[in-house]
Amino acid sequence: MATLRRLPQEKRSPAVLAGAASGAAAAEAAPDTAAPEPGDPRAAAFFDCDNTIVQGAAIFYLGRGLYKRKFFSHRELLRFAWQQTYFRLHGAENAGHMADAKESALSIVSGHRVADLERICEEVFEEYMAEKIWPGTRALVRMHLEAGQRVWLVTAAPQEAARVIAARLGMTGALGTVAEAVGGVYTGRLVGEPLHGPAKAEAVKALAQREGLDLARCAAYSDSSNDIPMLSLVGYPYVINPDAELRRHAREQGWRVRDFRTGRKAARVGIPAAAGLGAAAGGTAAAMALYRHRRR
Repeated sequence: MATLRRLPQEKRSPAVLAGAASGAAAAEAAPDTAAPEPGDPRAAAFFDCDNTIVQGAAIFYLGRGLYKRKFFSHRELLRFAWQQTYFRLHGAENAGHMADAKESALSIVSGHRVADLERICEEVFEEYMAEKIWPGTRALVRMHLEAGQRVWLVTAAPQEAARVIAARLGMTGALGTVAEAVGGVYTGRLVGEPLHGPAKAEAVKALAQREGLDLARCAAYSDSSNDIPMLSLVGYPYVINPDAELRRHAREQGWRVRDFRTGRKAARVGIPAAAGLGAAAGGTAAAMALYRHRRR
């Protein structure tokens, strides 16, 4: 895998820089194959990770795995545990906790080799995350793939972890936070900022331009109001396991809502998305059936 070099800062905002860096990293890792056929070559689906695909936050599972491998101290582990507990109890991302997690992660990986973190991300997925995937969301990912559409993970988690999660779910690729590396070793700095909020929207726009996608024919899924910029970009926004603010926004905008946390279908909002997406309503019903079956 090519080592990411520092990108020229120019006058771009951190969000734009983070989006461009994530898109460039995805381009390095993306397969050369075209979109599967039959399918709309200009349609794709974008999925947030934390609490949308994975129960909890991917970066905290990674922190747990790094602690197990003695990357950092017991005190730092307790901080990760508190952040994860807060996230699971509140079901929403907090900017202060996200910033704290970012600083913790950067200090931990500084001086370590990229290849080592990539290997650990593979192990951490099997140890902690494989059993934390929401069955309903997994079914939605499969629905888009079977419809012949490209599917991308878009997350504030490190690009290395994002690629592993995407690969395990059979996704086309991943957009994640890019940590600067020189000579295959992390410097302890980011390229731009974490892929969070507006930066996610910038990354999706950059990817769409590179891949020739029509965002009006694309879908996006998220649980967090922080992802409203990304959801607003696409023609078919979907809300999964939403926080209170996003649920309110979805009602106002007529976006469809699905909640897999209780095994019940959330109130249906808006009209079914049809063109270019296949039978989305049927796919969601199948997802719910799968989730209920596993609960039994």
